[in-house]
Amino acid sequence: MAGAWPASQCLPFSIFSLLTVILLLICTCVYIQSLASSLLDRNKTGLLGIFWKCARTGERKSPYVAVCRIAMASSILFIQ
Repeated sequence: MAGAWPASQCLPFSIFSLLTVILLLICTCVYIQSLASSLLDRNKTGLLGIFWKCARTGERKSPYVAVCRIAMASSILFIQ
């Protein structure tokens, strides 16, 4: 195929970026839960239930999320 994109440019994806996005999603959902808990509590199922589940994960696994945040920040600051 003439003019086709190389395979490395078609899918700019890395596991590190995915983990960063998931960690930021969890932290954002916990923050929203602390400000307006009724906003996430009424959507426990369905597509919007993902945000409720992320908030629950952040609340219950808080020490692990904190360690992951420190590790992620350190790797961004010192490795990349």
